Amino acid sequence: MSVDVLDIRDLTFRYNGVDVLQDLRFSVETGDYVGLVGPNGSGKTTLIRLLLGLLEAGQGEIRLFGRPIGEFRDWTRIGYLPQKTAFVTPRFPATVREIVALGRLAGKRFPKILGRTDREAVQRVLERLDIADLQDRPVGELSGGQQQRVLIARALVNDPDLLILDEPASALDPEVRDRFFQLLADLNTERRVSIVMVTHDLGTIGRYSSKLLYLDKRIVFYGTYEEFCHSEDVTRIFGAFAQHVICHRHGAPTDGGGLTPNPLLPGMAAGPCGEDRCGEERK
Repeated sequence: MSVDVLDIRDLTFRYNGVDVLQDLRFSVETGDYVGLVGPNGSGKTTLIRLLLGLLEAGQGEIRLFGRPIGEFRDWTRIGYLPQKTAFVTPRFPATVREIVALGRLAGKRFPKILGRTDREAVQRVLERLDIADLQDRPVGELSGGQQQRVLIARALVNDPDLLILDEPASALDPEVRDRFFQLLADLNTERRVSIVMVTHDLGTIGRYSSKLLYLDKRIVFYGTYEEFCHSEDVTRIFGAFAQHVICHRHGAPTDGGGLTPNPLLPGMAAGPCGEDRCGEERK
């Protein structure tokens, strides 16, 4: 019997007496690719911090790979990419290779020493993300997009079973962003890596992810895109036009028989939509 990668049960989190998250209940199975969307202030980043053990839930339970989060120790199975880069000074005293290698050191006992296998893993991920030529440069001298790619490499260096990503493509140029999303898709389909990604980019997340979690302090919707497209509850809450945006239609018929541009769900951006995806339902 397979064990869920994530299992959230009746999760509530309060800050200063105010509910930030209310009664969340959902699970992520092996191989799921979940797009986590919602308006600003909906609790997305708070949920990510709870999943990483950086915050403690006041009520409910979080299980990682079948174990309560308080008992979970194998954190190398989880790769995490934060929303913003941490290198804000040009004098930050570490090279690209050293930053990526920190991901390998995290799971080692003292004394933390990199071996041959670790160095090979670092080199592989540098080449996979096309930053091998930057490996000896101080990370503080890189552009924001290059720094983001370094953090992505650090998240991937342990070949994790679960990737948690908070707006990972925000600092990437279009070409690098497309390669990055293709890399995630390959990891998801070929290695069955489970992915939870916070994003506002509807066009991209709809092309690659298998499930949608719409959060607004509570779970408004969680399921596959097919379920979203045929959900009467979603239609009632957001309207048919906004529902069709997620389903990758250009527009919905009006009473006069024409097409009307779709408004977006709260907090959403349209994002790019490939010619092979726009105007048709997600298959």
